[in-house]
Amino acid sequence: MAVSGFFARSELTQALWAFRREFWITGALSMVINVLMLAPTLYMLQVFDRVMVSYSGTTLVMLSLLTLALFIMGACAEWLRSLVLVRAGVRFDAMLSTRVFNASFQSNLRDSGDHTGKIFGDLVQLRQFLTGQGIFALFDAPWAPIYLVVVFMLHPFLGFVAIFFALVQMGLVWLGQRHTVAPAQTAQQAVGAEAQFLQSKLRNAEVLYPMGMLPNLRALWQRLHGQTLQLQGGAQEQQHRMQAVSKFVRYTQQSLALGAGALLVVQGELSPGAMIAANMLMTRALAPIDLLVGAWRGMSLAKGAFARLEALLRENPERDPALTRVPPTGALTLRDVVAVVPERKEPFLRGVSLQVQPASVTVVLGPSGSGKSTLARCILGIWPQMAGEVLLDERPIQGWNRDELGAYIGYLPQDIELFEGTIAENIARLGEVDAQKVIAAAKDAGLHEMILRFPKGYDASMGEAGNLLSGGQRQRIGLARAIYGQPALVVLDEPNANLDDVGEAALVQAVQALRARGSAVVLITHRPGILAVADNVVILKDGVLQAQGPRDAVLAALRAAQPAQAPAQAQVTAAAPDAAAAGA
Repeated sequence: MAVSGFFARSELTQALWAFRREFWITGALSMVINVLMLAPTLYMLQVFDRVMVSYSGTTLVMLSLLTLALFIMGACAEWLRSLVLVRAGVRFDAMLSTRVFNASFQSNLRDSGDHTGKIFGDLVQLRQFLTGQGIFALFDAPWAPIYLVVVFMLHPFLGFVAIFFALVQMGLVWLGQRHTVAPAQTAQQAVGAEAQFLQSKLRNAEVLYPMGMLPNLRALWQRLHGQTLQLQGGAQEQQHRMQAVSKFVRYTQQSLALGAGALLVVQGELSPGAMIAANMLMTRALAPIDLLVGAWRGMSLAKGAFARLEALLRENPERDPALTRVPPTGALTLRDVVAVVPERKEPFLRGVSLQVQPASVTVVLGPSGSGKSTLARCILGIWPQMAGEVLLDERPIQGWNRDELGAYIGYLPQDIELFEGTIAENIARLGEVDAQKVIAAAKDAGLHEMILRFPKGYDASMGEAGNLLSGGQRQRIGLARAIYGQPALVVLDEPNANLDDVGEAALVQAVQALRARGSAVVLITHRPGILAVADNVVILKDGVLQAQGPRDAVLAALRAAQPAQAPAQAQVTAAAPDAAAAGA
C-alpha cells in the first residue's frame, strides 16, 4: 500500500506506517473492550429493574454468570491489546535504534555537542508513549460519544449533565497543557544543566582540590542547585494543583450525577436501575478524558521527542547502501576549502587547495591557531560547516559509506581519546582483534616492546579513557590505532606533541613504513623536526596557505625570503638545514 499524507512526510512517520497492522488490531480490540464495558451497566439495569422486582434467584445467577463471562472476554482483550503494543514498541525501537545511533553521531560531528544520550532518551520516551496509558486513552476516546448517546437514551437531562462535565474535563486538559508542561520542561532542562556543570568541573578535581577552589565551586553549585529546586518545586506545585482540581471535578461529577438521577427517580421519570446504569455510563464516558489529564505531560514529552527525532533523521539522511565503493588509493584533493563557525566572523580556513598523492608524506606546518586541526577535520569530512570540495579518489569524501571507508582511513587527533578495554581492543578500533595486524601496527609505532613489559601484555586494561597510561603512551597507542590495517589515507594531527626522542624516532619509522606501503600521509605539526620524512610541505598561517610544494623547493623559497619572513617561517627555515640533512 502506498504511503501518503501524514505518514509520507518523514522517515519517522514512514516507520510508524510500518506498524499500521498493529494499530488496526489495537483499534479492533479497543472496540471489543468498549462494547464489553457496557456489560456492568446492563447488569446493574437488570438487577435493579428485574431481579429486585421479581425476586428471581435463577435470573440473578444467570445474569451474573453471563456478566462474568463478558468480564473475562474484556480482560483477555485488554491483555492482548497491551501485548500487541508492547511488542510493537520493541520492534519500533529495534527498527530505529541503529538509524538513530548513526544519525546522532553525524549530528554530534556537526554540532560538536553531547547529543547522543539525549536523542536516545527521546527514542525511549516515544516508545514508552506507544506502549503506555496515553495511547490507550487515544484509542478509547472515540467511544465516549457512544456512551453519551446511551446516557441520552436513558434520560436527556443526564445526557446534558454528562456533556457539561466532559467540557469541564476538556478544559482541564487545555489548562494542564498550558500551565504545567512548560514549567516541567524548564525544570528538566535545569536538572540537565546542573548535572553537566558538575560533570565538567569535577573532571578537574586534581586542580580544584589542592588549590583550595572547592569552596568556590561549591558556592557556584549551591546557587545553581537552588535555582533548580525552585523550578522543580514550581512545576510540581502546578502539577499537583491540576491533579487536585481534576479529582474535585471527578468526585463532583460522580456525586452530582447520582444525585440528578435520584431526583429523576423521585419524580418518577427514571427507574433505580437506569439511575445506576446512567452513572456508570457517565463515569465510563469521561474516563478517557480523565486519563488524558493524567497522561498529558507524557503526551507532550512524546510530541517533543517525536519532533526532535524527525528533525534529526531529516538533517542526517542515511547513506545509500548501494554506494559501495572500491577501496580508495588515498589520492586526496582539496579545492577552495572554506571552514567557518557561526560564532566567528572570520573563517578558520580560506580558499585552501592542495593535492596529496598515494605513497607520499605531506607535512603541514604553522603556528598555533593557524587552522591546522581544522584542515585535518576538513580532510576527513567531519568539519560541520565547510564550503569547497574535499575529494578522495575524485569522489566527495561525504559521499563515501563511512562503515566501508573507515578501514581505509587512519586518524590521530590532537586530543587522544582511548576507550575502556585492553590495549589490543583499542588498537583494533574496538572491532574483532586480529592479533597479527595489532602486533604489526604496534611494531610500526615502536610500541611492541613497551606493551610486552606490561604484566598482561596486549590484554592489559587501560582504565577509563586510558587514564592508567602516560601522555606519551596514549599518543603512541593512538598512533598504532591510526595505522592499524595499513589504511590508504592517514591524517596525524600533532602526533609528536607528547613524544620523547625515542617516541619521535618511532613516529618517523611509522611514517616511512606507511609511505613504503603506498599510504598517503598528512602530518600536521608546528614542530619542523619531522620535515626529514616529508615529500611535500604546506605552510599554513591564519587559515591561508602561505606556501606548498616539494620539501626542498619550499624550504629554499623560505630561505630566499628570510629577511621578511614570519616567525613560523623563521622556525621552519632555521630547522631546514638539519631536516634536509636528515632526509638526505
